[in-house]
Parts: sequence; C-alpha cells; structure tokens
Amino acid sequence: MGMTITEKILAKAAGKEKIAPGQLINANIDIIMCHDVTTPPAISMLAEKGIDKIFDNEKIVVTPDHFQPAKDIKSAELHKRLDEWAKRHNIKYYYKLGRAGVCHALLPEQGHIRPGEVIIGPDSHTCTYGAFAAFGTGVGSTDLAASIATGQLWFKVPASIKFVLNGSLGHGVYSKDVILAVIARIGVDGALYKAMEFTGPALAEMSMEARMTMTNMAIEAGAKNGIIGFDEQTKQYLDEHLKDKTDYTVFESDDDAEYLATEEFDCSKIEPMVALPHLPSGGVPIAECAGRAMDQTYIGSCTNGRIEDLRITAKILKGKTVAIRTIVVPATPVIWKQAKDEGLFDIFYDAGCVIAAPTCGACLGGFMGVLAEGEKCVSTTNRNFVGRMGHPKSEVYLASPATATASAIEGKLTDPRGHI
Repeated sequence: MGMTITEKILAKAAGKEKIAPGQLINANIDIIMCHDVTTPPAISMLAEKGIDKIFDNEKIVVTPDHFQPAKDIKSAELHKRLDEWAKRHNIKYYYKLGRAGVCHALLPEQGHIRPGEVIIGPDSHTCTYGAFAAFGTGVGSTDLAASIATGQLWFKVPASIKFVLNGSLGHGVYSKDVILAVIARIGVDGALYKAMEFTGPALAEMSMEARMTMTNMAIEAGAKNGIIGFDEQTKQYLDEHLKDKTDYTVFESDDDAEYLATEEFDCSKIEPMVALPHLPSGGVPIAECAGRAMDQTYIGSCTNGRIEDLRITAKILKGKTVAIRTIVVPATPVIWKQAKDEGLFDIFYDAGCVIAAPTCGACLGGFMGVLAEGEKCVSTTNRNFVGRMGHPKSEVYLASPATATASAIEGKLTDPRGHI
C-alpha cells in the first residue's frame, strides 16, 4: 500500500521509510512560526524550567500580528516579551512593527514555506501552509515550548480524506465559497484529526492565494492539516518568493494510497456562499439569506486579506459608496504598499472605507472592528463562533471578499454577481 503526500512528508521528518495513520512518530520541525499571543506563554514555560535556548535561530519566524500595534497595556507587555526574547536569541527572521503582518500571509510571502517540510505554529490556522505541498499544523503553547528548545515534536499520523474539486468556478464564485461548501457538507468535525487533501481540475485553476484560503479553513472542519499537491502554480509562486534555501522536496500521493473517504464536488454548481452564525459549517447559498441587514463589513485576515482579495474588493467598489461601516485590512506591509501603489486605497477611501494597518485585529474580537450587542457583520474571516468578533449577542456571517463587498454597498447580504 502506498502513502499519501501527508504521510510521506511526516515519514521524512521522522526518518522513516514508511508510516501509517494512527502511528505515533517523533518528527523534526523545519519551521516554527511564533506570534504575540501564544508564544509568550511558551517562553514563560521554558523559563520556569530553567531553559533559555532555541534549537535554531534561522528556523523560527517571529511576528506580532494579533494586537499590532499594541491596543492596550496587556498586549504591549506581550509584544515586549516577544521582542526581548527574539533579540536575546538573535532570531534572524523577526518581523517587527512596521514589517509585522498577519502570520499566515507573511510567512509564504517572505519565502519561509517550502514543499515537503513540516511547519508548526501556536495558531490553529497554521494549516494554511499546506497549500504549498507542505505539512502545516497548529499546536498549543506547551508543544511550542518543547519544539523551540528541541526542534522536534511528536505527532499521531492523521488518516487522509480526499476532496476532488471538479468543474470550474462560476461567475462571482471564489475559493472561499468552495471551502464553505465543503465544510457545510461534512461539518465542523467532519475531518477531525484528518488530513484534508484537495485535488481536481477546479483547484488547478486557482491561484496560490486562493488555495491558501482553502487550506486555511481546513481546521474549521476539525482537520489536522489541509494539503494541496505541487504544480506549476506552486513553482511559479516559489520562484518569485523564495529568498534562500531554494531547494525543496516535492512529494506526491501514490496511486494506491489509502484514503478514509473521497468527497467529490461539482464546483460549477457552487454558488456564492454565506456561513450563517454561529458555525463555519452553516454555509448556505446567498439566495437563502440575501436581504439580511448588516452593520459592518470586514475584509482582511489570514483567510482573505491578500492582494488578490483586495483587488476583488476594489473592482466591485470602484465608483460606489458603502452603506455600512467597512473595514479593509491588508494582511502584510507588502500587501498594504502594493494596494496603495495600485490605487486601491483611493477606491477604498472614495467609497468610505476604513483602511487599517496589517493586523488580525477584529477577526478574534481583538480591536479595529469589535462588534457591539446585536450588531451583525459580514466578514471574510474564518470563524463565526458566538462572541468571536465581539459581544456574545453579535453575529458574524462568513463570506468571500466579493460577497462581503457587495453587501457593504447594499447594507445587507447581497449576491455579488449583480455587482461584478
């Protein structure tokens, strides 16, 4: 029996020729992502044990992102601890304020993600990196502490589920709509501790930015990781973004690899989707919820804050004015500058939007768009749990940048196809 791409990557990291789902392994870590919320507790854990070391100062990538710039004293203290630690250990890839950005957009953009590698981070959406034929997964602060010190971590090898995306995306339909449709079918625990492997002709047409949206939300179905095979799109992105260590290993799933299940989707039949409160699995076609009044639109996050997303937003907004408060958050300084240079900021400004510095911000109810009691927000983020973006009695509706933008113009959930 052959192995899946996920199993091959983990086998390499564990120094084994073959592994199987359910097997416990000890794996070498290639890259550790650290940010301002969950890394300071890991630093404290190490200090309590008298451990003040890192396994490799070139394999740890650090950026404040959830509360940057700091919004209050507590977040400022988190930044201070992260800053002192990164400087003390001379961490090479430390993206400080001014160059800091949303971690899962920043690392691929800055060339830290390579196929065939194992990447962990103390953030559940670390599964984003699977778009590059890599194994990316989120861990807790305790596992992070162990990995920082040793460069290793144990895993239970996940079984894989294959998702075959057939057909082509229709007018006004994007990868965010596809992943919402996938999660709506299988549920928030439909891939619990599984590898979600995406393939198919519809996927082949997606840009790397669109693919990152897909793998980013694998955790919303309970997955251990999301992963997409290497192709020309992957190579082109890597050729443009890898700054060093340009060699990498490409793994492909064997024809006789074993999958727990195979789910097929005809993407030509998928319509613009909206995940209703309070679960990402609450996705329905826009026709079933159009007309619901909104108070806020949020466009940004590690899911949909990349330049492709901002271009979609600007194309729809050009010459129009938003009817509700609309917050646009480029995910990194590079994306921020690119959007400005392309004239997208002029469109956002003329439409009446708020343009923010790169931050996770309101996605987790942090700042820059927190919701009051009873308020409703259509958001390009990845979670719409109770109280996720603010008051427990607020509501979050997940959608693509196109749907969110059309809804901002109308002040209510709106089919984007009438605005494109």
